[in-house]
Amino acid sequence: MLHFSANLSFLFLDRPFLDRFAAAAACGFKGVEFHFPYAYPADELADAAKRAAVEVVLFNFPGGDWSAGERGIACLPERVAEFREGVAAAARYAAALACPRVNCLAGRRPVDADEAVLFATLVDNLRFAADAFAPAERQVLLEPLNSRDTPGFLVDRTAPALAVLDAADRPNLGLQYDIYHAQVMEGDLARTLEANLPRIGHIQLADNPGRHQPGTGEINFPFLLHRLKALGYAGWIGCEYVPTGPTEDSFGWME
Repeated sequence: MLHFSANLSFLFLDRPFLDRFAAAAACGFKGVEFHFPYAYPADELADAAKRAAVEVVLFNFPGGDWSAGERGIACLPERVAEFREGVAAAARYAAALACPRVNCLAGRRPVDADEAVLFATLVDNLRFAADAFAPAERQVLLEPLNSRDTPGFLVDRTAPALAVLDAADRPNLGLQYDIYHAQVMEGDLARTLEANLPRIGHIQLADNPGRHQPGTGEINFPFLLHRLKALGYAGWIGCEYVPTGPTEDSFGWME
């Protein structure tokens, strides 16, 4: 059986954020995820999850100035102290929410930056985060984002992400595999998932083009999801898509 989580940064946007937990539960979800929890007191988030009887399965480390277009800061050498402060904040929220994994976004490549320095900074920051999360047996993930939607993103494919994880070399590091981003950049979804499933800590999905719900684009989700089930994938699959209409009307593909 596959386990789907509702991404509350994409779904149920007609409701205040804290009301989206109950909305997800009403649609049958047992897990939720979201980009960032930091704008809300941890106890309020924990209470919303408890009242809705849903598990918080994933959120991101602080991602810099999101409204200004930043998409993570983990590769930026001048932001190391800020990243590590964010690790401490994420650890506090993960503990309060009993969340087993937190995702790291590498960030955009500055113009004329030294690639080797960016790579080394990202590796060092991932080691720091993994070591900080290890005592609580929590996992740190690295997610590639496609560089068409996020120009200049440092880690935009599976292979470079795995190379970073290899260099960081910590047992509680894993890959977050977003099917939408992977389809945009490289395709070959089924074989990539099969080859790397032991290293994947979380999966997210949306169709392409448009980043809408499965069934609206080119990806053969019935085949792909049946393949994941046959491979024995036991983790969560996050529904991180833009519904084409009301969120509640976008779940027919699950049947």
